[in-house]
Amino acid sequence: MERQVKSKENAITTNQYMLKWIDRVAKICKPKQIVWITGEQEQLESLRKEACELGIFHKLNEEKLPDCYLHRSDPNDVARVEGRTYICSRKEEDAGPTNNWMEPKEMYEKLENLYDGSMKDREMYIIPFSMSIVGSPFSKYGIEITDSLYVVLSMAIMTRIGKPVLEAIGDSKEFTKGVHSKAGLDPEKRYIAHFPEDNAIMSINSGYGGNVLLGKKCLALRIASYLGRRDGWMAEHMLILGIENPKGEVRYVAAAFPSACGKTNLAMLIPPKHFVRSGWKTYCVGDDIAWLRVGEDGRLWASNPEYGFFGVAPGTNEKSNYNALASTKKNTIFTNVALDRDDNTVWWEGLTKEPPKNALNWKGEPWDPASGEKAAHPNSRFTAPAENCPCISTEFNSAKGVPISAIIFGGRRAKTAPLVYQSRDWNHGVFVGSIMASETTAAITGETGVVRRDPMAMLPFCGYHMGDYWQHWIDMGRKIEHKPKIFNVNWFRTDDEGKFIWPGFGDNLRILEWILIRCHDGFDAVETPIGNVPYPEDIDIDNLEDVTIDTLKELLKVDEKLWKEEMEGVREFYKKFGKKLPDKLAAELDATEKRLNQ
Repeated sequence: MERQVKSKENAITTNQYMLKWIDRVAKICKPKQIVWITGEQEQLESLRKEACELGIFHKLNEEKLPDCYLHRSDPNDVARVEGRTYICSRKEEDAGPTNNWMEPKEMYEKLENLYDGSMKDREMYIIPFSMSIVGSPFSKYGIEITDSLYVVLSMAIMTRIGKPVLEAIGDSKEFTKGVHSKAGLDPEKRYIAHFPEDNAIMSINSGYGGNVLLGKKCLALRIASYLGRRDGWMAEHMLILGIENPKGEVRYVAAAFPSACGKTNLAMLIPPKHFVRSGWKTYCVGDDIAWLRVGEDGRLWASNPEYGFFGVAPGTNEKSNYNALASTKKNTIFTNVALDRDDNTVWWEGLTKEPPKNALNWKGEPWDPASGEKAAHPNSRFTAPAENCPCISTEFNSAKGVPISAIIFGGRRAKTAPLVYQSRDWNHGVFVGSIMASETTAAITGETGVVRRDPMAMLPFCGYHMGDYWQHWIDMGRKIEHKPKIFNVNWFRTDDEGKFIWPGFGDNLRILEWILIRCHDGFDAVETPIGNVPYPEDIDIDNLEDVTIDTLKELLKVDEKLWKEEMEGVREFYKKFGKKLPDKLAAELDATEKRLNQ
């Protein structure tokens, strides 16, 4: 008879609640050994070496990419699986129409059967981790149990891990319980289940980061959004960017964008040359997630709960995002990119114009550039320490966070949304965020111009009913004495030939300058039925060859016919939320339609 491995045998905590829970999981999963992750470099280095010996990692060129590794996930396991992601609230109504739901007892039973013996002949790793700085008022602690070395070593980059976290938890029961097993990587038995009322996450049959690094979307957004509503704060899918003007004043913005809308580029923005000469500087506080609380001064303060970047590799290069690429130059894990065998480095589409001549593709197969097949998977990733980023903010490790002047929403719209507009007030800003949308491109769906709504860029990540989530935004507005101003931007307006009119990238700072001046009582604006737009003369277009005042007039134009059609689409979208749609948002929709019809 096999002896059950006990958590207490080599435990680095005396928390009896935690140890009993770990024992229950071990009894089901039946690992050969329990390994506690201390966070010490000596242990992590030993695990990296083991991952290489087992073929899980491939060590890259130590001179060009020091302490960097290539990892390949199973070809059936390369992205988040929204269809297999569940919010298991006790009442189905609380999950809402935009989430998959299963009754908690049913899901627990299903998962227990799948976990049964899933770690046989494998180590069970116990990872204590903190989202945000240990000891900060923002911080939330978790324990992830996993049988994946990739998860251990990625969580060591993405979160703060180890003994300090256990000391902060002490004997408390207040921590997120996370269980993950690769099991057999069976896509038909793959589940990522969240239990908001139990503060628990369970993931099985996946090895892809977005499904198994349980501190990321699972805790930092789905569970945290629920906790934020319960406790009076906000967990948002937002970057945090600091901007220093020539006077030396540093202001911070938080911004939410759906995928493929330039979020990472904005988070690590490099100012145009003439802005640099004038003394402008930018600082990345976070590229993906913001936790927001009302400070003692009545302002909204934001913290990035993550410790690293989990970025999409394809398209990242020195020109498109110098800072992101620089972040990957050491201590990074690359997943599902190509291996250049000539110099033992990595490559992906868009990194350089010339592809490598002697490469293995993301599956580890010999790759011919003439084949027409991609060398790197389109969703290939890098997991890099945020502190590698050349423009990382000095406030990155601040326990109190940074004060937010502006909240910015955005999407990809060819004609409808102007380059920038400001909401009329907080509740109208919530309305603007709730109707966020992007138009699909042929590359994604095979058809163009289909409007996909993604409120606050939170559609796949809200851990409860979206209608209640909007109401929470409205309720928070009443608590914030000095509210951030709310804006919408659209870098993707096109001309009649389908070409982008606005240059984007670093030149987006020109719009952020206008936004921040508006936030601090400068500049008048033009009132339109949808909100306030700039006077074209107030946008700095110095050294922009293809953008004139007339170009700006076109970019800032509000086409009332298109917006009437937009409001019809919003009204249809709102129907799915039924009686949970906040009255304030219904009133904002009516008022917008009324202004458009006057």
